[in-house]
Amino acid sequence: MTITKGILLLSAAALLSGCVTNKTNKTVDRFYDSKDLSQLQAGIWIDPNGCDHWIIDDGVEGYLSQRLDDYGKPVCSGSAPPGYAIGNFKGGSAFPDPI
Repeated sequence: MTITKGILLLSAAALLSGCVTNKTNKTVDRFYDSKDLSQLQAGIWIDPNGCDHWIIDDGVEGYLSQRLDDYGKPVCSGSAPPGYAIGNFKGGSAFPDPI
């Protein structure tokens, strides 16, 4: 029984090691038009609760993070109805996005 557990443990470790990537800097887009994410234009998406989220779409990948104030609390500005996105969040990328 312990040999079987050992084999299963080693197999699981080998499978999970394939999930590790060498991409250490998460602020850089490394795909079609590689650039720092700060060079892309962000918009604001309003969630169903009315709170804001930063949104960036470069045509292939999308990025989303909750908009927080200086104390870490969500910002709920009411700048648009829930479920809508405002701003040119698809700007800053040369990759065409038909949607």
